[in-house]
Amino acid sequence: MSTLWHAFQRFAERVSMGCNAIGTLCVLALVAIVNYDVIARNFFNAPFMGAVEVVQFSLVFIVFLQLPDVVRVGRLTRSDGFLVLIGKRFPVAALWLQRAIDTVAAIFMTLAAYAIWPEFLKMWKTQDFFGVPGVFTAPYWPIKLVIVVSAVMCLLLFLGKIVGPPADAAAPDTSDHGLAGRARAVKEAD
Repeated sequence: MSTLWHAFQRFAERVSMGCNAIGTLCVLALVAIVNYDVIARNFFNAPFMGAVEVVQFSLVFIVFLQLPDVVRVGRLTRSDGFLVLIGKRFPVAALWLQRAIDTVAAIFMTLAAYAIWPEFLKMWKTQDFFGVPGVFTAPYWPIKLVIVVSAVMCLLLFLGKIVGPPADAAAPDTSDHGLAGRARAVKEAD
């Protein structure tokens, strides 16, 4: 089971880091497009037609491509002050509370994937698009696919946090984002 677990963790880490890298490339492409539009609009009176649509399209891509890596490293926006407080005195309780929070997050990601999957299938079948015909159009289905893949990847990562070992035994994570590592470090210090 341990070998299977480590293989799953390596797979999840690689996929989430790959998605994050693609999201970062989308940010760079977005910067280039916006700069091109500003320069072309102001100096040549020839704006990039569809710049607004590209920005709208890419923002969803960027958020959902980078979400799995955010989950992987434990950097979701949240207030964990209470967890840190009880983690110092009751590390096991803090660990189980964190797992309960991860369970709620996993349920939410399941619902998101479940809700978007039929929309993806519909958009794939109908080839609906957004934008202004003759100016700039793009299909909706890639956005829906990225949302579904991201939600499923986040679900798998949350499941790993729920059922997996609290932290790497060889190198406990005692940083601000590693509650499980802090819980074990405090317990070992007692």
